[in-house]
Amino acid sequence: MQVSSNLRPREWVVAIFTGGYVLAFTAWFLIGGNHEFIVYVITMLALIALVGRSLRSAEYPVSMLWALSVWGLLHMAGGGVPVDGAVLYSLQVLPITPADGDMRLLKYDQIVHAYGFGVTAWVLWHLLTRHFPQLRDTMTSLFYPAFGAMGLGTVNEIIEFIAVLSVSETNVGGYVNTALDLVFNALGAAVAMTVVAVWSRLRARRDAR
Repeated sequence: MQVSSNLRPREWVVAIFTGGYVLAFTAWFLIGGNHEFIVYVITMLALIALVGRSLRSAEYPVSMLWALSVWGLLHMAGGGVPVDGAVLYSLQVLPITPADGDMRLLKYDQIVHAYGFGVTAWVLWHLLTRHFPQLRDTMTSLFYPAFGAMGLGTVNEIIEFIAVLSVSETNVGGYVNTALDLVFNALGAAVAMTVVAVWSRLRARRDAR
């Protein structure tokens, strides 16, 4: 109840949108017997609670909340939307490499990894510069969030490993898939911090006029 009372009007819109698709996909997973992604639903609920509890202390921009919500939607769709006898996560969006084998590029899964951990790096940058404003516009404020996002990406792989141990059939993939996930996590974090650095420099030039 404390979380809901802290929500502002625009945050309520994000919350209702997020809660709606979480409920819809949870029902879809249960009906389809997709027990692997129930693990991800539980993880996502924990993350939603964490963001909700820290709303007023962190003061996340609404655009950041939407970015997090879209990541959650892309993630749930990846595991819940069937495509060609598999799930959306397995879809090869751009045929950079041959469509067979573990080294398939570029898959929906890899795009979501890059996007999601790019958003994670942005969130970590926001928290770092909010609570330690003296670090704003320093290399520390760029490198720490990037490496932090990569670390959280590793935690995500651990959760996937738990799913592999807990469920007989999963869509997680093997060693090469895990390595590619980590590469795209790092790529997304690096791109996000590059965008933040360019945006901060442009803002500084604008303010100096």
